[in-house]
Amino acid sequence: MPANSLDFQLLSMTELRTRPGEILDRVADQGQAFLIERNGQRKACLVPLSVFLPDISPTRIADEIQELESNGERPQATVTPEREIAFQFRHGVERHPYDITVVLPHGYPNSCPRIYATPLDERAPHRWADGALCTFGVMSSWNPGKHTAAYALALAQRWLTGYEA
Repeated sequence: MPANSLDFQLLSMTELRTRPGEILDRVADQGQAFLIERNGQRKACLVPLSVFLPDISPTRIADEIQELESNGERPQATVTPEREIAFQFRHGVERHPYDITVVLPHGYPNSCPRIYATPLDERAPHRWADGALCTFGVMSSWNPGKHTAAYALALAQRWLTGYEA
């Protein structure tokens, strides 16, 4: 839902305190948006997560983060201007460390993630025109029922180790 299509309703701070669960359900389940008012001044807003996040299930995102953390990774998660989830990692190989970004696109996991590493020489092989690492071919090796961001990260780490060699 684009942010400019939201119809904000005024909601007093008192009403929010009185019925927080009901208000939250209206935002989360019905897509309603509220401007929170206190002492006659508008202070904040409540909007559905879909305004800011991609069309990936919040449960799937939480599961992806949990798997990464259970593998000893500490991803820094951000939302790109295109409203895609991006996980950033630091990866050290012999010569120097790399920053790896795994982008979960709209439609993930049915669409494979894009993986970027910096710094890379502009002549580095096996990359797409946008600089993403060519790890999945034309999505032929990506299995949405089996693979995760942790799998994509492992492929990127192998790619970088091979690149350094």
